[in-house]
Amino acid sequence: MATKNGGTLYVLQARPPAIIALSPDGSHEVVLANLTRTPDGIKVDAETQMVYWTNMGTGIHLIDGDPASGAIPPNDGTIESAKLDGSGHRVLVPSGMAGTPKELVLDMDEGHLYWCDREGMRVMRARLDGTEVTELVRTGNFPQDTADATRHCVGIVLDKANGHLYWTQKGPPDAGEGRIFRAAIELPSGAAPDGRPDVECLLADLPEPIDLDIDHRDGMLYWTDRGDDTHDGNTLNRARITAAGLVDREVLARELKEGIGVSLDAPGRRAFVTDLGGNVRELDLDTKHESHFTTVAHLGPLTGIDYAEI
Repeated sequence: MATKNGGTLYVLQARPPAIIALSPDGSHEVVLANLTRTPDGIKVDAETQMVYWTNMGTGIHLIDGDPASGAIPPNDGTIESAKLDGSGHRVLVPSGMAGTPKELVLDMDEGHLYWCDREGMRVMRARLDGTEVTELVRTGNFPQDTADATRHCVGIVLDKANGHLYWTQKGPPDAGEGRIFRAAIELPSGAAPDGRPDVECLLADLPEPIDLDIDHRDGMLYWTDRGDDTHDGNTLNRARITAAGLVDREVLARELKEGIGVSLDAPGRRAFVTDLGGNVRELDLDTKHESHFTTVAHLGPLTGIDYAEI
């Protein structure tokens, strides 16, 4: 089990764009500076000492990650990797292939990385070397449907034990039209990504759900929401995973400043959350009622976060 102050948090700073290694006691150092574009999703593999992240592309002008009003981004984001010492920086999925990539998931056993393409309205997968880029889910056609934010795929997590992937479609800012979906990890035989028979909408009418993580021990799905504060936005939430869907949804903590990333230290029973206000927050996973975050650090505006036993 992780010690109270053990492990390392890896966070993406949007401005200036950088990867920062952060101890839960608040001390930190820059792993990689001068990243291009706007980084959003991050995952670390402790065994290989590799970090993987997404960059949303040149069409993203605002710190909050939404394109300029009325603009259709060029879908030229990338997925990149490097060693944790900052060396060996590579572009894995090049411009034109990844779309506007958001949260990222690694499946090291199968050699895959998964991500959501927001403006491209897709859930996607590739090999760890960036090859075999594959659409798993498509919720609209680019660019004609891109203005419909209810189609925008953002957060993603795998539940390999049950053969499922989960993702969020956030909806317009503060609109209360966010949803969480589930489908099989593998595309059903004969099905197209835009016509899958196994897609389930598990929760609807959420303020603006963003990133996801799972506590596999207790079968709980966690997510951040950056929507309207008066309607349960800017919160950390969870719900119990069942065969029938998600039940017992609850708000765990409030007062995020545009909540984005979430990563769990399940053995240590901790949740870590980032927001665009630059805060890294911590919460006890075993809290039974709505509680308050502890602030770990305050940096520049933050997007993704990943906890690793390093």
